Amino acid sequence: MSLTNRDLVTIDDLTNGEIESIFSLADKMSDAMPQQYGLCHGKVMATIFFEPSTRTRLSFETAMHRLGGSVISVADPKSTSFSKGESIADMARIISGYADIIVLRHPWEGAAKLMADYASVPVINAGDGGHQHPTQTLCDLYTLKKERGEIRGSKIALCGDLKYGRTIHSLIFALAKFGANILFCPSAGLEVPENILRKLVTEYGGELEKISRNHRPVKPGTIPVDAAYIAPNQPHQLAMMPVDLDVEMKAGVDVVYVTRFQKERFTNEEIESGQHFPVIDQKLMSSKEFKKTLVMHPLPRVDELAYDMDTDPRSMYFKQAARGVPVRMALIAQMLGMKETSVPEETVLPKVDYPIYRRGYGVKCSNSRCVTWQDTEKNYLKPEFKIVSFDPLTFRCVYCEHGTEPKYVASTEWHQGMVESKKYHLANSHLAKKIKPENLIAFDLAEEAEAHGFKPGYYAHSPVEKEKTEK
Repeated sequence: MSLTNRDLVTIDDLTNGEIESIFSLADKMSDAMPQQYGLCHGKVMATIFFEPSTRTRLSFETAMHRLGGSVISVADPKSTSFSKGESIADMARIISGYADIIVLRHPWEGAAKLMADYASVPVINAGDGGHQHPTQTLCDLYTLKKERGEIRGSKIALCGDLKYGRTIHSLIFALAKFGANILFCPSAGLEVPENILRKLVTEYGGELEKISRNHRPVKPGTIPVDAAYIAPNQPHQLAMMPVDLDVEMKAGVDVVYVTRFQKERFTNEEIESGQHFPVIDQKLMSSKEFKKTLVMHPLPRVDELAYDMDTDPRSMYFKQAARGVPVRMALIAQMLGMKETSVPEETVLPKVDYPIYRRGYGVKCSNSRCVTWQDTEKNYLKPEFKIVSFDPLTFRCVYCEHGTEPKYVASTEWHQGMVESKKYHLANSHLAKKIKPENLIAFDLAEEAEAHGFKPGYYAHSPVEKEKTEK
């Protein structure tokens, strides 16, 4: 399958075979870098960065220059009409008239999908808030393949800020696609969001083992393990996971992947509480169990990764950054149709075909950082969700992928032409499970249901609420 004119918004937009084809082309380009100049002659790439960036922006621009193309760039939203209230949809249409491919970084989660929906040229997500960063994941996977050869069966420890780290969120799904086992080692309060864990197990198979830390305090100099993902068809040796990573290392951990605290996304409470995480340094990595353990980091680092690791042959983070150029060269060349590579045959994970909810009222994405919350987009953008579960009723925003659980439901089937039967009920009542997706109407608030002409039904209140009402 060709990548020409495709978008790359999440890592799910690429199959394993397509990822392998990008890596194969990156290898060829690395071995003959001067010969790539002119491949994209006459092509223009727009890099639109509304958040700070060093590696991602410069490696994209370097990649395009090495391919012989041109770059137009925005690095400050205040210098664009965005500061005047221009919508992303209009921006997408305008930039599509100037460039052949768009690379977007934006603080709003789901902004990359919105840009892709309205642009007439390929769009690459260079990071949308805390959602995903698929090209960083390509660099991470490429490094793993180069250094270890086989990802399947590897044991990868993800450490640090797993709540807001967009590189982590992309990498989790990619590792699952390639059959790796994952240890989740978050700082307290920065655990992987539930919507990501739900998607991981539902769509990638495997098993998730959550680990309680309560029965034993975390020892100084160790990294607490919060959960473990066991890939399908892998031995279940992780099922009896110990509580400390230093102990688990004795069973063999192939990679420690650490991230900084994404303080720019912290709530006031998270800022005030302060965050702590063991520093990855020579002292921690001196144990014999770490002898062959690679250390990876998407960078930039702050205090979580010591400088004394920089010259250690196990440290891969500068290689990760350098490999961003050939990987992004290969990606750009394929998306612009300037290079085609064969995609190996593969067994593709069955795609879950979720029903879509797009009534445009009643339910709002639970994530206030979602693009659907933003004033500039409200005039044309309506919330849209995948119905990922009926027990409990759970929606997944198609833009930012956060989970939302509406409180009330109704059905068009119940009140067709009959106002007196236009009733709403609790979403966790037995009636909710009987509603066909195409008939479902959902509401976050009873007031909103009533504003749309619905009246409370018998199951609109919990048993406790009903008892109070009847008294």
